[in-house]
Amino acid sequence: MTTSASVPTGPEGAIRGPVTDRLVEANEQYAAKFSDPGMDARPVLGVAVVACMDARLDLHAALGLQLGDCHTIRNAGGVVTDDVIRSLTISQRALGTRSVVLIHHTGCGLESLTEEFRHELEMEVGQRPAWAVEAFRDVDQDVRQSMQRVRTSPFLLHTDDVRGFVFDVKTGLLREIDPA
Repeated sequence: MTTSASVPTGPEGAIRGPVTDRLVEANEQYAAKFSDPGMDARPVLGVAVVACMDARLDLHAALGLQLGDCHTIRNAGGVVTDDVIRSLTISQRALGTRSVVLIHHTGCGLESLTEEFRHELEMEVGQRPAWAVEAFRDVDQDVRQSMQRVRTSPFLLHTDDVRGFVFDVKTGLLREIDPA
C-alpha cells in the first residue's frame, strides 16, 4: 500500500518534509481547478453519517456518495459522544437531515485501548482528560450502544431511521448490526 501520490515519501514510506506544507500545496492545485458547485449546507440525501476517523475508511467511495450528499461526522471509534449529538442536532434541526448511518470498523484502534489511557495521560500531563476514551472489545455491541444513544437523545427530531454497520477494512463490505 502506498501513501497519497501528492505527498512525496522517503525510505520506509516516511513522509519527507512538513506534511502541512504538502497539503497546502495540494490545496492550491485543487483550488486552481475548483468551481463553486452551487449548493448549500443541506445534504442532498438528507443523511448524516457518523464514522470512525480511521484513515482506511474512504466513506464517500465506500457508500457511493458525491460532494453534497451527506453530513459526515468523524471521531475516534465513530463513538456517539455529546459532541456527535451536538452535530447531529444541528444537522437535523437546522439543515434538514432525517436519517443517521453509524459506521464502525474491524481492527479499530479503540479495541486495543482501555480507560487506563486516561490515567496515563493524567500522570504524564498532570491533568485528567474530561472525556472518556470509549474503548471497547466488541465492535457489534459498540455499534448497538451508539444506535441507542442516538435513538434516545431528546435533542434529535428524527430517530426512526438510525442504522448501524461494521465496515470490514479487509474486504470493504458493510455488515449491518441488528439493534436488538
